[in-house]
Amino acid sequence: MTIAPIGWTSALQAIAVCVLRGGNQTALKFALTGFAPFWTAFLRQLLGAASVGAWAKLRGADLVPAADERRPLAQLSMLFIVQVGILHLGADYTSPAYAVILINSNPIFANLISHFVLPEDRLSPLRLLALATAFAGIAAVSLGKPEIELAANPALGNSLILFSAILVAVRLVYTQRLLQRIEPVKAVFWQMALSLPWFVAASYASGETARPVPGWGAIAGVAYQGVVISGVSFMAWATLLKKHSPGSLSVLSFSVPIFGIAVSAWLLSEAITAGLVLGLALVISGIAVATREGRKTIHRLGQRSAGDDNDPPALLGE
Repeated sequence: MTIAPIGWTSALQAIAVCVLRGGNQTALKFALTGFAPFWTAFLRQLLGAASVGAWAKLRGADLVPAADERRPLAQLSMLFIVQVGILHLGADYTSPAYAVILINSNPIFANLISHFVLPEDRLSPLRLLALATAFAGIAAVSLGKPEIELAANPALGNSLILFSAILVAVRLVYTQRLLQRIEPVKAVFWQMALSLPWFVAASYASGETARPVPGWGAIAGVAYQGVVISGVSFMAWATLLKKHSPGSLSVLSFSVPIFGIAVSAWLLSEAITAGLVLGLALVISGIAVATREGRKTIHRLGQRSAGDDNDPPALLGE
């Protein structure tokens, strides 16, 4: 199939998806006002699996895993469960603006991991400098202090979100290899579906206490995450991936934390501090340079970039 350049229509569609994804952490914050972290994760994955499953059914996609796909899908799901669980715990303690920057720092760690697992993807001095710049941005964000109304324990919350971002990187590298023999929709569906009993068990095992009766904000937050993020935006991104290279589309993904900060400021009146903006700028610029240099290095070796045709859908990183 011919890969087309990104025109204005596709660019606007991709930006619209990035805007939706930018609201993910704010939606999670709303959801946590009425549901405990593991129950929030359960409800989101339930709605997400239902949405993706219905879409796959309409498209005639086969979701039944083959015998040799069951074990890798189970392994992917376990990694997904740990990463998402930690993300929800961290989001309960810090603010959406800080969380959206930290969770979207995962390409930094993906670059580092790729250096050790992909012989053709070694880090150059420029990429190391770019990653160091991004790490400086992470430090600025991690040490920041959001408003107490939105962040009960920002040090703990930021640390958990950052750890979740590292696990996202591990999961993306693993998924990238997995998608060489398993359809993306199948991987997305089963990592969510298999997580459901585990999140219920985690809620009971951790002794999560009931929260106030969920209001419309909490219900809307869960619905947004499950239907809009895990469902609609995944479907829209998958449609774009049929026409354009993931490497080109991923450039637009750098806008997600920018939209995330704007949404939190709009809906939660979160203050946008100079330190937050500086950290965001360092993270985005560092990731952008490191990603660009990584593709150039692989192309110089005469090989296809891992980001050109085999990237997992960006939604897998949230």
